[in-house]
Amino acid sequence: MASDWRRMSAGALGRGIGSGEIDPVDLTAAFLDAIAAHEHGDRIYARVTRDRALSEAEAARTRARLGLRRGPIDGVPISWKDLFDSAGVATEAGSSLLKGRVPGRDAEVLANATACGLVCLGKTHMTELAFSGLGLNPVTETPPCVNDPDAAPGGSSSGAATSVAFGLAAGGIGSDTGGSVRVPAAWNDLVGLKTGAGRVSLAGVVPLAPRFDTVGPLTRTVEDAALLLAALEGGQPADLRGATLKGARLMVLDTVAFDDIREAPKTGFESAVDRLGRAGATVVRADIPEVSEAMTLSGVLYATEAYATWSDAIEAAPEKMFPEVLKRFRGGRDFSGMDYVAASQKLDRLRLGYAARVAGFDAVLVPTVPILPPNTAALLADADLFVSENLMTLRNTRIGNLMGLAVLTLPTGVPSAGISLMGPAGSEERLLRLGAAAEAALA
Repeated sequence: MASDWRRMSAGALGRGIGSGEIDPVDLTAAFLDAIAAHEHGDRIYARVTRDRALSEAEAARTRARLGLRRGPIDGVPISWKDLFDSAGVATEAGSSLLKGRVPGRDAEVLANATACGLVCLGKTHMTELAFSGLGLNPVTETPPCVNDPDAAPGGSSSGAATSVAFGLAAGGIGSDTGGSVRVPAAWNDLVGLKTGAGRVSLAGVVPLAPRFDTVGPLTRTVEDAALLLAALEGGQPADLRGATLKGARLMVLDTVAFDDIREAPKTGFESAVDRLGRAGATVVRADIPEVSEAMTLSGVLYATEAYATWSDAIEAAPEKMFPEVLKRFRGGRDFSGMDYVAASQKLDRLRLGYAARVAGFDAVLVPTVPILPPNTAALLADADLFVSENLMTLRNTRIGNLMGLAVLTLPTGVPSAGISLMGPAGSEERLLRLGAAAEAALA
């Protein structure tokens, strides 16, 4: 039974707790025992909060017995990326620069989730300071990809994704600045939600580039993504009942998203688009030149903000960093304040142009990642390969961040190949309803 629990969705576990069929303490113990026994447990979890988890599970058990549950997933155990502050437990963002950093209070999203009854299993490994899409971290640990233990897991929310994919959490909470929820979700065959900037609180979240930083869940199902988004905010989940693709208008973004795309991601995407069309959606293809223009601004916008955020800590001890991540940060030294402001203002204009072109469409579609997970050893052995594969990995996901969108990635059925549905920031509930219908069509 416990092994079955570890493969169930968070929503199904919550219903089992509500019906009395699942005891939250037994459920949490099953996950904790699995983490301790799993061959990759230490590569996925940076720290397990066993005492906290069992205490929260005991409280959830009491509420369930008294009929006082705080919500549909009260008592369900989830994992947290190691950049969400947790009171009394180290939060180091995968970096030796932050070794021994112990916050005094929980991040607001962790506090909200705890108030909704979620159980905190622990903190998961991640790319160093969240600045790479591949998920490699030779400073701490690199989790394995669920489809190939020798391949990169995707980042920077690598442990958040693999904790769910390997059955070591019912859901994972990650962050997304340029693709850090969607890449590991796609490569590990999960659902991943990138929320619009400003939607979910960043209080108590270790920053990378605050203009683009967002928080989002990595889950087994779209329903779970809706439930976890609500818990992060302390609100009500989107109503997914009756979701349909009939009458939906979808645009395939025929632009840089398909340049040099590799065969498996392309096959998965085109097959998925065909199934969405057969389920009732109207699908058109279009090029949006504003997207290509915005992509040229990535270097100045991301690297400048990231380096400005971390330059003092980095230059105090650069030897503590993985050289390829250090190089990415130091790229921000090459731009002036004038460069950054000009690029930021241009991006605002391009966003307006993009919004005008997609008005009237329910979502814009792209392959989530144009490549499959590359071999970890090869990436570590070849600096040029690391750079080129990292840029390709983040290319399509960065479209959503640059355009300021909410994005949902779904598995296509081809291993490690996802399809992304992009909509305006603030439309997450509408996007989740569309995603639920798309999930059914792709099943």
